[in-house]
Amino acid sequence: MRRVQAVILSLLLLSLSACALFPNRDPVNINVVGLEPLPSQDLEVRFAIKIRVQNPNETAIDYNGIALDLEVNGHSLASGVSDQSGSIPRFSESIVTVPVSISAFSVLRQTLGLSQTQTLDNLPYVLRGKLAGGLFGTMRFVDSGKLSLPKATAATW
Repeated sequence: MRRVQAVILSLLLLSLSACALFPNRDPVNINVVGLEPLPSQDLEVRFAIKIRVQNPNETAIDYNGIALDLEVNGHSLASGVSDQSGSIPRFSESIVTVPVSISAFSVLRQTLGLSQTQTLDNLPYVLRGKLAGGLFGTMRFVDSGKLSLPKATAATW
């Protein structure tokens, strides 16, 4: 009986110390820095979203895939994935490009939503994603804000 208790106690201590092996990481900082058109298919529009990923941690972030979902005005607009891999060194930043698709139905849903608000100024957006890094290395991120389109200036003749 003592032997079973010793084994259980050893396993308990081992499991508690295993948690200390996983480093506490600060969340990555994400900023959208560019948008480029890509060749599209019939009922979709494709873009390459460029995001700046800042690593505020003391260890490098190694990733082997990335996924993005873009929501505008409370509705899903675009999503994309990429199997690219790389590393973002400690206290550093990198530009990552992810192709995303916008379906015709998403455009229609956004158009209907805009007809209810009647404005293109201060549209809320949320960009969600993850940098895949294996079993315990995946870093999830969220970036949100408001899209403000420039106002047209009145032409004087």
